[in-house]
Amino acid sequence: MKNLSTALEETLCNYLSFATFVLQLTTLLKKYNSSNFFKHTFCIFNRVDDQFFKENTIHFKSKSESRYSYTEEGIYRYSNHWGRVANCRWKLNSDEKLKNQLYYLGFAKWTDFYPMDENKKLFSISVDFVSKSVNFHHQQEKEDAFLFLLSDAQNRVKQIRQLFKEEKWARYFNTDIEKLRKSIVTELISSDKSLQEIKSKNQ
Repeated sequence: MKNLSTALEETLCNYLSFATFVLQLTTLLKKYNSSNFFKHTFCIFNRVDDQFFKENTIHFKSKSESRYSYTEEGIYRYSNHWGRVANCRWKLNSDEKLKNQLYYLGFAKWTDFYPMDENKKLFSISVDFVSKSVNFHHQQEKEDAFLFLLSDAQNRVKQIRQLFKEEKWARYFNTDIEKLRKSIVTELISSDKSLQEIKSKNQ
């Protein structure tokens, strides 16, 4: 009886593992296009020249006045709101600070869209200590990285930007601020420990 029970357990485990594999493979192979890019996706657009729509066709205009143009390679989006867009999260990368309510044009390849689930740990954080820049990515962009929920990743990115921007928080530490920043930020992006826990550990 025990052997039968063990065999059933192994069969069930193998089935669940296979089912998980199939689900992951389906996610990886999922392709986005003009008919489904707006369905629960995460994407990072790159800012491009705003003059694009003067010479190109607008394929869709939303109720909020955002404009879209589709190409074989990807999509152009002209809008004054980024971040949370309906059930999606679309970020806009830019070399300059973006101002609220101003229109900007972004481009993203279809391969830049990923399925999004806010209840799953799908996002990692990367930091450049030289330029003092920080950003978060979908797990399919950065393999073997520590993963966070979307809300946690966004919150930690804000905390890290404050650590880079300000210095008063380091007054009570007897360590060089650059070494301190690197130590705190490195642990912040590679663990579930809170900023307060990490700071206490470094004092």
